[in-house]
Amino acid sequence: MSRSAVFLDEMGVGPLWRLRQGAVPEAVDVAVAPVEVDVAVTAPAAETAEAVIEVVAEVAAAVVVEAAAEVQAEAPVAVAATPVPIAASDDTAWFDDAPPPPPARQLSDTDIAALDWDGLAAAVAKCARCDLCKTRKGVVMGRGDRQGDWLMLASSPSRLEEREGRALPGEQGKLLDNMLKAIAVDAGSDVYISHLLKCRPLDEAGQERLPTEAESAACRPYFDRELALLQPRTIVTLGSMAAAGINPGEKPVRGTVRQLGKASVVATFHPEMLLQDGTGKAKARAWADLCLAKSTHGD
Repeated sequence: MSRSAVFLDEMGVGPLWRLRQGAVPEAVDVAVAPVEVDVAVTAPAAETAEAVIEVVAEVAAAVVVEAAAEVQAEAPVAVAATPVPIAASDDTAWFDDAPPPPPARQLSDTDIAALDWDGLAAAVAKCARCDLCKTRKGVVMGRGDRQGDWLMLASSPSRLEEREGRALPGEQGKLLDNMLKAIAVDAGSDVYISHLLKCRPLDEAGQERLPTEAESAACRPYFDRELALLQPRTIVTLGSMAAAGINPGEKPVRGTVRQLGKASVVATFHPEMLLQDGTGKAKARAWADLCLAKSTHGD
């Protein structure tokens, strides 16, 4: 029992109220009943009576404060409820019936013929003019000097070229650079390397195959625009498919010079075949082809 309660008991006042066990009032509203002290006040004891009344009032106020503190301590603490986020549903049925996004608009041959270099690269990247767009892992645009006089042209990208997104990378590119250097052509400043097709043709088993006529025709406008932007003086086709595809319907003959517009066309072997040539015969023939191209090109 607190000192205030003891003092009140001694004076015969006692506690005004007690908190019922387990009860928690919603608000503390403690009213103190007026305390009547039956004291016969005589004139000499007036000051003493007034002092006693003041003490009783002070003690009663202290009891109220202490009782309010005890109620507040025992009252449950209100905890603000934190909203629990609702987990995203895995049910995607709500958009199963939604229409698929419209396919990218495919450019016509006339549209392609008006593209600049950047527009051409963007159009090739999203092309769906043939079914090769369904199996490709990427497209391969040409690389090199866009104002070069020499165009080195292969048929279609290989697995390595598709993976790296670059025409003739690795050992093939190094060998081609050395071949050009041997005839005094700077592969870094005067040569552009590209393909007739920008996608890699695959069969149903995922193996490389020759492009169909429809695939070659669908991709031809891109090569024609590339050729118009580049305007090379000499084209060296790499491999038999590139030699046959550059002028459809015309049978290529090694050791001869053909024309494609204003450009001279000379056929030779693909660098990949030369890397696999253990006899050296193909390399000797390729050297003769390059010498023919150089003499036709002039200085």
